[in-house]
Amino acid sequence: MRASDRAYATLLDEIQSGVLRPGAVLGEAEQAARLGVSRTPLREALGRLAADGLVAQQSPRVTVVTAIDADDIREIFEVRRALEESAARLAAGRGDAAAFVQLAHEFARVDLDGAEGATDGLDAYYALIARFDATLDASLANDYLTAALRTVRTHLVRVRRLARDNPGRLAASVAEHRLIAEAIGARDADLAAHATHVHLHNALESILGALTSTPEHLK
Repeated sequence: MRASDRAYATLLDEIQSGVLRPGAVLGEAEQAARLGVSRTPLREALGRLAADGLVAQQSPRVTVVTAIDADDIREIFEVRRALEESAARLAAGRGDAAAFVQLAHEFARVDLDGAEGATDGLDAYYALIARFDATLDASLANDYLTAALRTVRTHLVRVRRLARDNPGRLAASVAEHRLIAEAIGARDADLAAHATHVHLHNALESILGALTSTPEHLK
């Protein structure tokens, strides 16, 4: 892995996980020393993060992690709805129906409490979501759409962290993903798009509710 790729991956993970919080100052000399890279690859990494919208340059040698607020989240979801509803429609016509039927079965077996014989816990659930996304992307045969989806998902990692883990919302999300997978597997494009719309509406309402109830020092 190139030094710039390594620096980018580390900083991206730290921003998405909240280790580097909004407003955190990324001094060029300090970050280069911390990450064990020279300044040139660090600048390349920061340039990529700036293109992602995750950092902004305050001065020639000082970059800060960008903030994310309710208006940002609403804008992200406007884009997400347009992309994911279109993706669900396309996948229903182009995707491997059997693969989505199998994913629907797996969503039906999810048990977030980790009951015996079920898909265990949050980590496994998020891994299943990642496989659903990958299967959806592979169905599209559209590099421009999948690239746009990847960009949106980069920001969604931060958004989900702000929302924390709401057991009731997580359980509803499992059922919503199951319905989307079933609709795509049945090649019902209208239902797939509608189920995606409902899922994203519910997700946005939950995230905004969590954001308003989260103390500033925990964001």
